[in-house]
Amino acid sequence: MQVLNTQVLIIGGGATGTGIARDLALRGIQCILVEQDDINAGASGANHGLLHSGARYVSSDPDSAKECREEAVLLKRLAANCIEDIGGLFVAVEGDDENYVADFSHLCARCNIPVLPLGVNEARELEPTLSEKLIAAYLVEDASIDPFKLSMENISQAQDLGCQLLCYNKVIGFDKQHKRIRTTRLQNKLTGEKFIIEAEQVINATGAWAAKVAGLAGITIHILYSQGSLLITHSRLTERIVNRLRPSSNADILVPGGTVSILGTTSIRIDDPDDVYPTVEEVDSIVNEAAAMIPALETIRYIRAFAGVRPLVSSQSSGDDRSVSRGFALLDHSEEGLENFITISGGKLTTYRLMAEKTSDLISIRLGVSAPCLTRTEPLPESPSVQWSEPALAPKLWLKHHEPEDILLCECEMVPKSTVDAIMDSIRKQHGQPTLQAIGLRSRIGKGPCQGTFCGPRTTTYMYDKGELPLDRCLPGLREFLRKRWKGQHPILWDRQLIQAEILEAMHCGLFGLELGA
Repeated sequence: MQVLNTQVLIIGGGATGTGIARDLALRGIQCILVEQDDINAGASGANHGLLHSGARYVSSDPDSAKECREEAVLLKRLAANCIEDIGGLFVAVEGDDENYVADFSHLCARCNIPVLPLGVNEARELEPTLSEKLIAAYLVEDASIDPFKLSMENISQAQDLGCQLLCYNKVIGFDKQHKRIRTTRLQNKLTGEKFIIEAEQVINATGAWAAKVAGLAGITIHILYSQGSLLITHSRLTERIVNRLRPSSNADILVPGGTVSILGTTSIRIDDPDDVYPTVEEVDSIVNEAAAMIPALETIRYIRAFAGVRPLVSSQSSGDDRSVSRGFALLDHSEEGLENFITISGGKLTTYRLMAEKTSDLISIRLGVSAPCLTRTEPLPESPSVQWSEPALAPKLWLKHHEPEDILLCECEMVPKSTVDAIMDSIRKQHGQPTLQAIGLRSRIGKGPCQGTFCGPRTTTYMYDKGELPLDRCLPGLREFLRKRWKGQHPILWDRQLIQAEILEAMHCGLFGLELGA
C-alpha cells in the first residue's frame, strides 16, 4: 500500500481548506490537501457568492458583522480578481418592521460598518426593478465574489509552493497511537485504490462533514445542519446586491454575478449533509417572498435551483437556526486525547481567510515554525487555469479570434473545443483526471439555459475522441453530470420550462437510454 509523508494533512477542499493550504505553503510548511470530491463540492460551492459588508448581522450577531467588515476590506484589496465590487442595498417594503428599519443605521455604526441612507425615489432610480412599495433604503459596501475562482487560485498558489492536491480521495479511517493520529487511511473514489498518509498534524476543514470526519478519530462535535436553497435567474436583474431590510429570513438576498442573479436563501434543519436538495416548496416560498422586494422575480425565468448546507457549530439543537452564530469555531482536540488533530468549521465565505490564518497560526506553534502569516498582506495571484469559469470570457475570446475547426461544444455559453482542451491540460498538471463533471466545474459547460442537454453529450463525445475518456465511463459520466443538473431543474419547472423539459427527456431517455431520476 502506498504511503505518503507530509508535515500537515488538510482534509477538505473548500474555501477554508484551500485557504489553509495557501497560508501554510507561504510559511514554508509542507502540506497535502485531500478532498472526497472536487474543489468547492460543499458549502463553498453552494452559496450566493455574497461578500458581506457585515450589515446583515448587525442585529443578530455583531461579532460576525465586525469580522465580515474587516475581512471584506482586506479581500477587496488582496483578491480583487475574484470580486465584483458592486455595492449593495438594504431595502424595506410596506409591512416590514419599522422599528428594525429605524435602528439599522445605529446598529451599523456600532459595528463601524459604513451605511448611507437613500430616499425611496433615489433607490428606485439606482435599481428600477425595486418595488413601488419601498419605504426605506440604505447603501452598503457589499460585493459579489466568485467562490470557485477564489478556492482555485488559493490552491494554485499553494501547489506552486509545493502543496499536493488529491481530489476524489475520501478519508476512511485513522490509526492512533500515543494520543496522536499516526496514519490517515484514504480511498480513491474513482479507482478504489487505498493508500496512507503520515502527517505530523491533521486539520479537519470539511465544513458540514466535520463531525463525520472527527467521528472517525473518536471525537464528538456538535454541528447543526442548516440547508439553504437558492435560485439562479436567466438574466441579471440588478446592478447591485439587494438585501431585505428585516431580521434574517427566507428569500431576502439577491446577488447579481456575471450574467445572472442568485436569489435566496432558506434555512431548513436537516439530519445529514449528504441528503441535501432544493424542494418545490422552498422554490415557491423563495419566489413569493422575494417578489415583495422585486416584483419581476414572480415571473422571470429561472435556470435552476441548488442547495448547500451551513455547518453551525453549537451545543444547542433547539430554536431558529438563523439565531445560531455565524462565527467560526477552531477546535483543539488535545483535551479529548488527540494532540495533532484540529477542526475548523462554521464561519462565512467572507471570513475564510481569517479562519485559515487562525488555523495556520495554531499549526505553526505546534510545528515550531515562526514564519508570519502572509495572506493578510500578499495579494492572491491570478491563475490562468481558472479563467474559463468567468461568464462571457470564452465567447469574448472566441469571437475575437478562432480557428475554423475550433467549433463550439456549448452554444448557450459559447464554450469552444480550445477551452475544453485548456481545462483538460490544467487538470492533468494538477495531477487530476479530466471528467465531464470536472470540466463543467471549471467552465461554463452546462450552466446555460439548456443545462447540459446539448453540450453534455457533445463534450463527452469530444473527450472520447481525444482519448481522454474511456468508453466504459462515457455514459456513466454523462448520466452523473446530467443527473446533477436535473436535480436543480425539476423544482423550477413550470410554464414554458416544463414544455422544454420534454426535449431533455426525449434526448436523454429516448436517444441515450439515460434514466436520471431526481
